[in-house]
Amino acid sequence: MERMVEIERFENETGYEASLRPSRWDEYIGQEKIKKNLRVFIEASKRRGEALDHILFFGPPGLGKTTLAHLIATEMESQIKVTAAPMIEKSGDLAAILTNLEEGDILFIDEIHRMSPAIEEILYPAMEDYRLDIIIGSGPAAQTIKLDLPRFTLIGATTRAGMISNPLRERFGMHFRMQFYESQELAAIVRQAAEKLEKPCDEEAALEIARRSRGTPRIALRLLRRVRDFAEVADESTITLPRTRFALEELGVDEEGFDELDLKLLKLLIEARGKPLGLSTIAAALSEDEGTIEDVIEPYLLANGYIERTARGRVATPKSYTLFRLDPKQEGRLF
Repeated sequence: MERMVEIERFENETGYEASLRPSRWDEYIGQEKIKKNLRVFIEASKRRGEALDHILFFGPPGLGKTTLAHLIATEMESQIKVTAAPMIEKSGDLAAILTNLEEGDILFIDEIHRMSPAIEEILYPAMEDYRLDIIIGSGPAAQTIKLDLPRFTLIGATTRAGMISNPLRERFGMHFRMQFYESQELAAIVRQAAEKLEKPCDEEAALEIARRSRGTPRIALRLLRRVRDFAEVADESTITLPRTRFALEELGVDEEGFDELDLKLLKLLIEARGKPLGLSTIAAALSEDEGTIEDVIEPYLLANGYIERTARGRVATPKSYTLFRLDPKQEGRLF
């Protein structure tokens, strides 16, 4: 099913999303600790005249990993080449990308945990020694040719840090975990984006969108664009709180930012009466892909204490019962 608060597995963007992306450090709101540290490392690299060390960003999708990579390229005055790990199917694909890099370039690889082991093996010497080992021929006649690469910076992004192999993870000099955003931060992002869209947004309306955005900027920007549509059809020059609430209710996004699929998952766990449910069981019951549940739905519910993961599966917390105004000790069918 299509979700209003869906986030793509890959960080693909429409023209609108790209145009709303911050182009300067002072436009990037949130992730203050990461920005503070990155500024130090970037300034140190520039003073030494060296390429920035390799960087790994991890965390739920939609929190700004791609945006940070582009800002780093801007600050380093470097070109950035963007790809996704599933697109690198053969060793020749990676070799073509690496040999086309120039000194100081940045290579951004999204969903890097999906890179095959064979491709990883080629990437290791490229990251450590800036060298590409190419094998020509096969059997006893096989020869290895070593090609020197320009010093570049690899920025990897992943939604599943635990699936990255240890050898690959250890070759990144900097690891940054992206955090969910506070409502005030998201409201500032919404107001900034509304200005770029030339559709002013009242402060209360921006905060309402922020509260229903699951702590995720990408969702906030999507909701803003849909609310703007409602405002334009109503011939309103400004996005107001009443119009925002009406639009979000029509879109099926409740006050907690949950849509129909979120609520179905919580109801499923509540009806299990404390019995842990495995991921495959949940996916079958909701007719959804396991990856969608694990990457898109669960992170926000886990971070905000609505569900817990145990060794045996997922269970609903008292906070979920409170959301539906239920008593955790209540027996029988709840819905």
